[in-house]
Amino acid sequence: MSAPGIATIPTSLKGAIQKYIRVAVEHDKRDPVIAYYCRLYAMQQAMAIDKSSLEARQYLVSLMDFLEKSKNQLKDEQAVHNEIIGQAHVENYALKLFLYADNEDRAGHFGKNVIKAFLTSSLLMDVLTTFGDLSEDIEKNRRYAKWKALYINKCIQSGETPIAGPLPEDGDGYDIPGIGFENVAGPSEPPNHMTFSTDSGLYPAPGAHAPPSTPQDPPASTQQPIPQRSPQPTPRAAVSQTVTPDWEPPPNPAGLKLTPEQFQKGIKYCKFASSAMQYEDAKTAIDNLTKALRLLTTGKE
Repeated sequence: MSAPGIATIPTSLKGAIQKYIRVAVEHDKRDPVIAYYCRLYAMQQAMAIDKSSLEARQYLVSLMDFLEKSKNQLKDEQAVHNEIIGQAHVENYALKLFLYADNEDRAGHFGKNVIKAFLTSSLLMDVLTTFGDLSEDIEKNRRYAKWKALYINKCIQSGETPIAGPLPEDGDGYDIPGIGFENVAGPSEPPNHMTFSTDSGLYPAPGAHAPPSTPQDPPASTQQPIPQRSPQPTPRAAVSQTVTPDWEPPPNPAGLKLTPEQFQKGIKYCKFASSAMQYEDAKTAIDNLTKALRLLTTGKE
């Protein structure tokens, strides 16, 4: 399961990171950005668990070397070298998988691909913590996706027909720690045919509704196809043409002098809002635009 050049995962780390490494291997050719961040998250988790044993040190060194080589090979990939773009990339991908699984589940189409889509989306939402705390909506969807994957799997194994859509009255019923690929689709791991090729049906079909802001939201009846666009950074050349050596930023309307870090956070909120609008999620877009406006006008989050 490891990529060439990476040591075998030691027993002390396997339970915690194997599922993320598996997602990385599945996406090495399909989406190298997803593969990169899955391995980065796995490395961070591994270092917090065991970096003293010989096997763990050997594995971590090989994984670090592989990540460094991957970063150099992806030198033209903005999502790897810019955290804001990288976070938007991983979040969009995770929501796309969640949307597919949620649509299929609510339509009563239960199967191993739906289980894996729910589970993989939740794992990618784990990976999003690499960039900071999750939003309330992402956290709810993460817990719901993990619960739903385990619930459908148990029903299939016991010969029962799963109930479509959410069951608990609130999100408290979704918190299931420790769920991973080893708990889904059988006693070991998913069959090899559970893949994410573009024609496997795991991606949202044209006309699919936007992802719900919470798992309890009913699916929209009809929606227009959503174009998927990667956030594009402002070209440095364009900026340099408009900035002279003695240029100073215009004064803040509130008389505040914001730091570059605060402006970066504002950009981050706006990119999150843009991502939400691509999925027609008005609530998340408004929340992030409000945060950006508050930061720019008060200097506070």
